[in-house]
Amino acid sequence: MSEITKAVQLFENGYVCSQAVFAAFSPDFGLEKETALKIGACFGSGMRKGEVCGACTGALMVLGLKYGQSKEKSNEACKRFLDEFAKENGSYICNELLECDISTKEGVEFAVENNLFKEICPKMVESAAKITKEIVKEE
Repeated sequence: MSEITKAVQLFENGYVCSQAVFAAFSPDFGLEKETALKIGACFGSGMRKGEVCGACTGALMVLGLKYGQSKEKSNEACKRFLDEFAKENGSYICNELLECDISTKEGVEFAVENNLFKEICPKMVESAAKITKEIVKEE
């Protein structure tokens, strides 16, 4: 099963976006899935504030595992990932992707009532995993 499929399945099984992307790739870099799930737990929904999409945060943690030994390589991978994600999805900011402010109770209610977490977020997880896979397989 590909990391992309694993990430989407993890998200659909109740893990937050950051956990799903990070845990799908972490075993490839020597980090146990269970540990990745713990590390990624607080980054979903843009750190619960609608900031940088948690799927992106999970992806950046993967890229850190791959390129973290070099500031230059990690900076390059980070920039490339965020640029490609924004190009594909219009933004990498959670509130902009969902078109509501999930840092508020009303925004979360709106997102739930309109199935945004079920319709938009799986696409963001898939996109983040796909771009991450492309970047890590190049070297």
